[in-house]
Amino acid sequence: MKTANPKKRYRRYIGYVILTIVLTILPFIQINGNQIFLLSFDHKELHLLGTAFGASELYLMPFLLILLFVGIFFLTTLGGRMWCGWGCPQTLFRVIFRDLIETKILKLRKNIANKQKSPDYSLKINIFKKTLAVAIFFIIALLASATFLFYFVPPSDFFAYMHQPLDHKVLLGFWLCIAIFVTFDITFMAENFCVYICPYARVQSVLFDNNTLMAVYDTKRGGTVYDEKGSLLAPPQKQDKANECINCQQCVKVCPAHIDIRKGMQLECINCLECVDACSDVMAKFNKPSLVSWSSPNAIASSSKVKYFRGATIGYMIVIAIILAIMLIMGSNKEPVLVNIDRNTELYKVRKNGAIDNFYVFLFENTDKKPHRYSFKILNQDSIEILRPTSPVLVNAGQKVKEVVILRSDKSISHSSKTIPLNIEIYATDAPDIKVQKRTIFAMP
Repeated sequence: MKTANPKKRYRRYIGYVILTIVLTILPFIQINGNQIFLLSFDHKELHLLGTAFGASELYLMPFLLILLFVGIFFLTTLGGRMWCGWGCPQTLFRVIFRDLIETKILKLRKNIANKQKSPDYSLKINIFKKTLAVAIFFIIALLASATFLFYFVPPSDFFAYMHQPLDHKVLLGFWLCIAIFVTFDITFMAENFCVYICPYARVQSVLFDNNTLMAVYDTKRGGTVYDEKGSLLAPPQKQDKANECINCQQCVKVCPAHIDIRKGMQLECINCLECVDACSDVMAKFNKPSLVSWSSPNAIASSSKVKYFRGATIGYMIVIAIILAIMLIMGSNKEPVLVNIDRNTELYKVRKNGAIDNFYVFLFENTDKKPHRYSFKILNQDSIEILRPTSPVLVNAGQKVKEVVILRSDKSISHSSKTIPLNIEIYATDAPDIKVQKRTIFAMP
């Protein structure tokens, strides 16, 4: 007898465990004192792969957003709603609440093979079990929402703030509100969130094509169950004796989205592949492969392999590669100190001895994790003297400091115009490798 393939459900569970471990540990990993990923509104910083970018360096954010959306388009075109079934927290939490807490632990539901039948809440014991299930999940939601906030508030800061929660009411409010919403969503809204609220279901209908991976019912083997208008026909086994579908309804009962996969592609389908497992178990008893498989309509129709590389997917991969290259180049050119030079409203001032003074405001921003003292020199005009500052400027880590700068030149300096271009090198006196060059002008009468 033909045995069923390894259940997709168990592979999903393994994926959930790996994803949970990675997402939980990631905020605790630091490279050179910086997070792998952190968007801190408190410190006004973006940490990306161990590199910290200040508020004035958030030029990477648009590229991150573009990468996010293009990545979603690519994954949807390639694998349909694979994210929904295999990576989305909504699906993961529903498995924990419905299949683990309600079914396995509290026995509120009979078994996970029938997700269509709701518990009988006319029994007081079931009401108590439901209340207990919600309470248990709320604890899980608190842990999950804290992990989510770790990507906006470093874990060390989060735990320090929570020692005195009333002094950090905004953070405490976000934590509790997220946990309460997740609990309400998972325990009461359930799959209605995926069907009616989540916009991803609407996006997929635009991005799908006949080569997109999805759960597909093989009408050639099983028989047609629904007509083109979606109306139910006679059961397949009554239409033709050659039809292999026995109308056992197992693929329908196990579906968390409450759809019949034999109807064709539907927006509600989250690609969890529970229907594939259910049909595989039934058809294995007849020594036949499953009538529902994770494939594409074209592959099923032509009995061929799924075409992964095609115009749409190749185009998305090229765009993603270009964006990653741009981000890599821009990130590698990150300056350890940011300096902005503004000229004073007074262009210049002529002293009694004929010397000419120019006034500037230098804004130093130390993007390093250590304090540094900054000085500067003029590279292309030896005759211009630095009157102020007379000593290096101390700037603490992450701090911004404004410094008034006065440059003086002897009137005898040779010039053919009323402005002289200046190349200025700003450097850290305690770290020779930290230096940047800026350009400005020196105004003359």
